[in-house]
Amino acid sequence: MSGDISTVLPTYTEQQAIAPQIAGRNGSTPGYLEYPKDLPQTVAAPPGKGSSFTCMVPTWSGVKSGSNDFTQALDEALGAKLTYQMTTGNDYRDKQAAVLASPDDVADWVSVFGWDPPARFDQAVESVFQDLTPFLAGDKISKWKYLANLPTAAWSFGVIKGKLYGIPVPGEIVTDAIFHRADMFGAAGVEAPKTPDEFLEVCKALTAPDQGRWACNDMATAAPNLMFGAPPDWRVKDGKLEYRWETQEYRDALEFQRELFDKGYVHPDVKADTGDAKQRFQAGQVAIHYDGVGAWGEMVKQLATSSPEAKIAPMSGLSASGTPIRYAGSPANFFSFLKKSDDPSRIEELLGIADYLAAPFGTKEWEVASYGKEGVHFTRGADGVPQPTDLLEEQHPGVLGTLVTGPLAKYDFTNPEFVKEYCEWQAAETEHMQEGPFYGRQIVRPAEYATLDQPMYDLEKDVVRGRKSMEDFDAAVTTWRSSGGDRMREYYESVRQQLDA
Repeated sequence: MSGDISTVLPTYTEQQAIAPQIAGRNGSTPGYLEYPKDLPQTVAAPPGKGSSFTCMVPTWSGVKSGSNDFTQALDEALGAKLTYQMTTGNDYRDKQAAVLASPDDVADWVSVFGWDPPARFDQAVESVFQDLTPFLAGDKISKWKYLANLPTAAWSFGVIKGKLYGIPVPGEIVTDAIFHRADMFGAAGVEAPKTPDEFLEVCKALTAPDQGRWACNDMATAAPNLMFGAPPDWRVKDGKLEYRWETQEYRDALEFQRELFDKGYVHPDVKADTGDAKQRFQAGQVAIHYDGVGAWGEMVKQLATSSPEAKIAPMSGLSASGTPIRYAGSPANFFSFLKKSDDPSRIEELLGIADYLAAPFGTKEWEVASYGKEGVHFTRGADGVPQPTDLLEEQHPGVLGTLVTGPLAKYDFTNPEFVKEYCEWQAAETEHMQEGPFYGRQIVRPAEYATLDQPMYDLEKDVVRGRKSMEDFDAAVTTWRSSGGDRMREYYESVRQQLDA
């Protein structure tokens, strides 16, 4: 594995169709508060040549595979026919592993989870998928301006064994947050905490079991990551790799969570592993909830109807040490691969289609891929904002964003104030951002270590709930090391040395 991958990465060329009202900072997502009055048509002609392609994709919607008005309109715009092989998201990785074992069955265009590729994926890539280096490296990507507009860090995530294989779907640099019900905090006369001690004081003020209210949901990932600054996996300490479980920050976070449970600040359904955490938060049964940043807007919309007095906001500046630490999210949420072909023109046709689908916010191409056909899938409001019809929800496959998208953009034209709050909070969080030692590199964990961490995750729940002790945790860390953790460290150290070479 070569440390220098600059020669295989595409040359970045910015293509901004519409300037954002809120610029991104340090990699944060830019915000748009107004819908463009005139959306430019930026792709002169359909990129396809009339070919048909199959796309293997995960789905979380009820829309079924098959042709409909939306897919037909998109195919017309693309100049090619895309057929979607959809598998439920929870089953997708296993289905994909089975398909990759039989290369003849692989689709022409395949979406892969950036955070959880199939086992031995790096071994399958070379035999199944097209090396895109000859097509996209350096200035060669200039033929596809919107692919060239994708961040370099996202492209680097698709480099495997020194060659460029994956087309990225860019990911948020800030991925999660500890949210709080600001209305409930105000009623209790407390402010959002900045330290673990303040967090405990706030929890005491918010907890009232006789009123059916507790301070928080499970803080299992929130406390170590966002309060104590533990790494999500590896970090470098004193020149050597140290894993999450081995850090003092992670251990401190476990003891902190034990105190939350011991003092009765956590909703009892958490300990019983029952109920829905998000529903508890929205219903006001708890005032503090950990979630991904994508959930913020969804919760705001739902509460606007059911509880308009509710106010949700993420906490800022939480830190056990006085200096907040945030680890940067993966530069790519998904990445996609093209099946090997002896016909370069077929690969170029697919890259042209990918280029169209990577058109940025504010272009006609983006609008077609997002909303379909005007008068059929959407109408326009007085301000030009598309108003989806029922047919859009029934027909949009909802899977294009697992294959390729343009650069991230935040918009919600029904609630521009939320966009402002979101972008400003995220930009502030990036001031504390760190990158792990393997940030932006696709390092597939060897299969022999695939299940090594699960016993630790299981023990984590028992320890914080008081069913196991901290001594049990310390013993488990020793077992983790002897059962493969130290060997895995040696493997990643060798990878790190190659990357630094």
